[in-house]
Amino acid sequence: MKNRWLVFVSNSINFFTVIMKKIIVRLEPLGKTVKLEPGGSLQDILFKYGIEFPCGGDGICGKCKVRLIKGNLVINDIQRQYFTDEELAEGWRLACQCRVTEPVTLELVQWEMRILSDDQKIGIHGQKGYAVAVDLGTTTLVAQLIDLSTGTIAGTQTALNPQAQYGADVMSRIQYALTDEGAKKLRRFISNIISELIMELVYGLDREDIMITQVVIAGNTAMHHLFCGVDVIPLSRVPFETDNDGEYTWQSSEIGWNLPGNPSVRFLPCLGGFVGSDILAGIIATGLYQEEELTALIDLGTNGEIVIGNSNQILIASTAAGPAFEGAKISMGMRAASGAISKVVVKDGQFDAHVIGSGRALGICGSGLVDAVACALDTGQIEPSGKILNGTGRMKIRDAVFLIQQDIRELQLAKAAIAAGLDILIQRFSASISDINKIHIAGAFGNYINIESARRIGLISSEFKDIIQAGNTSLAGTKQMIINNEMYQGIKDKISHVSLGTDPEFMDRFVENMTFAESPG
Repeated sequence: MKNRWLVFVSNSINFFTVIMKKIIVRLEPLGKTVKLEPGGSLQDILFKYGIEFPCGGDGICGKCKVRLIKGNLVINDIQRQYFTDEELAEGWRLACQCRVTEPVTLELVQWEMRILSDDQKIGIHGQKGYAVAVDLGTTTLVAQLIDLSTGTIAGTQTALNPQAQYGADVMSRIQYALTDEGAKKLRRFISNIISELIMELVYGLDREDIMITQVVIAGNTAMHHLFCGVDVIPLSRVPFETDNDGEYTWQSSEIGWNLPGNPSVRFLPCLGGFVGSDILAGIIATGLYQEEELTALIDLGTNGEIVIGNSNQILIASTAAGPAFEGAKISMGMRAASGAISKVVVKDGQFDAHVIGSGRALGICGSGLVDAVACALDTGQIEPSGKILNGTGRMKIRDAVFLIQQDIRELQLAKAAIAAGLDILIQRFSASISDINKIHIAGAFGNYINIESARRIGLISSEFKDIIQAGNTSLAGTKQMIINNEMYQGIKDKISHVSLGTDPEFMDRFVENMTFAESPG
């Protein structure tokens, strides 16, 4: 009996020694330390500190560069192909390719990201408790706590979508989720972060008697499926449709959330294809469904959604345009975070670029990309075909940030897809651009983009006169659906989804919109 007890104690000590023996990773100049299991990947811990993994960790985009200051990280063949011997000697590594086996110190760039929220109160008062509206984006998350007695915003929390470490765009995320383990992991990530944001909102009130009555979530179709546990396989292949895109409702305890009041949790229904409930919320927020004249809504995120309609009929479509607009697939592209060139103008014949955070330029985000190309067209540095004319195949913007020929082509592909989609939907109404009363541009990219630059590159036709930068319409519309649980029912009946990929004229319109306009004068 004594020997068995000794064996048990010895095994327990060994078990707890393994558990406690995590490796410390120090992050400078942030002054933070994080812990990893021996052999753990840097990809698992660095995303929340601003390191991007657009390719999902395949080592092909080079966006996850960090510099090793102290310790050792094994250099594999992928990193030898990406970095020169001198750069490797200086400590440069690709975080997605590194596993930690000893304590290390890494140098990261100071980082802050702009996440678009919505501060409008809702038209409700006199009810008891609180509600939470959640905008679940491919890249970012916003959760707002609403005081139902006054309709005011009691708190806002934002975060990056942790799924993005497995791919910046929707299709990369879906590809990762095709295995059962991948899907479970992405679902767990997003469920945990939303729960954490809500609890941070609750703690922020510093009250013990708070009761949440409902949580309402809006997001695109991929986010809907990944959160709700719906099979994403139909979204991975043509015609990119799904039969299981309706509203899902649970009590918070059923999905493992320990929230005060055990509120209902609703994920609003999708509209068809890749057009999700974030666009349903946008239609409600902009009042498009009440307009007498034709009105348009474009959401320029990691996926591009297009809506045209009025109080009688609404047509919707989606196109894979967003990655370039948010910096993905651009050689030096990045999110709208510290170090990103976000604005470019021409002064004395030269580029004058604004950098978020006012430091050295590290890359360029979507709004800066559109500005830079518009300025290059005006100064004759780029042909209408998109060709860079200086003979080097690249164009300096500021500091060490350049655009290369492929970057221009990625922007052309993105803007052509949006413009062609608009053309097709307008044609379905037997209308012309002059028949569109106004156009709402939604999403973070749409909020910060220079409208004149967007016109110059042909993303938005110069014939559109009334252009409204509408902000976070997904969050604004979700808050309205807290007031009226069923208000979307009549709206949804007016909506028809148009599959651009199967439209016989889409490719012709796409090709027509690839080129830029001639420089004026």
